[in-house]
Amino acid sequence: MKGKTQRPLPELLKEYEIPAGIFPREATNYEFNEETKKLTVHLPEICEITYRDASIVRFNNTVSAHIEKGKLDEIEGMKTKVMFLFITVSVILFEQTEIHFTAGLRRTRPRNAYEAIRDGIGIDKF
Repeated sequence: MKGKTQRPLPELLKEYEIPAGIFPREATNYEFNEETKKLTVHLPEICEITYRDASIVRFNNTVSAHIEKGKLDEIEGMKTKVMFLFITVSVILFEQTEIHFTAGLRRTRPRNAYEAIRDGIGIDKF
């Protein structure tokens, strides 16, 4: 909407019970359609984050998803490392103590590893 000030991304995520640290610190520019619940996050470069639990998530320049309470789905532009491969993430479910990633397979991780906002490390290839 024109004239409406956009709140910081961490505030929007908190409203939907999603930990602010799921996206890199550099993810400050985003678009959100309140009617369709489509979230599009813009990053200055392709990057990845290694979280406290040693899991790695890679982000393209643009990440889009449908957002609802405790859930991101229809995700585009995000991958997670499984063994030696990066696999496209399609859904993330956020529970009280765990996060469930669906990326060709389902992976459960401790939620508290994603609470802190971290710097993304620039990489050459998504």
